[in-house]
Amino acid sequence: IKKAQKEKILLREVSTLFMQASQDDPQLAGIMITRVELTPDKGMCYIYMYLEGGLEAFKEKLKYLKLFKPSLRKSLADSLNFRYMPDLTFAFDSQYQKEMEIEQLFEKLKEEGEL
Repeated sequence: IKKAQKEKILLREVSTLFMQASQDDPQLAGIMITRVELTPDKGMCYIYMYLEGGLEAFKEKLKYLKLFKPSLRKSLADSLNFRYMPDLTFAFDSQYQKEMEIEQLFEKLKEEGEL
């Protein structure tokens, strides 16, 4: 499987697992998975996420996410038919935050009639 295909599959599965887990566990509520990236050797998977509270809220949840990581990796291994399951790393998606700020600026310009 090509890297891009594997990333799409991982994104879909991780998002689904996080949605299910957040219903059972309030600690995982509010986390939005924005993208997944694999290293070129496909040995490491970076899961980028966004929280309303920004980077500070992510740092608080990161302690809990590290506890959740082994069960997430096991669930992914059970549901996906990959030869090797990459190691998971959680990261805050500052790119998504920047996109949201730009979107808000566009909305503000539309309201003011300048766009």
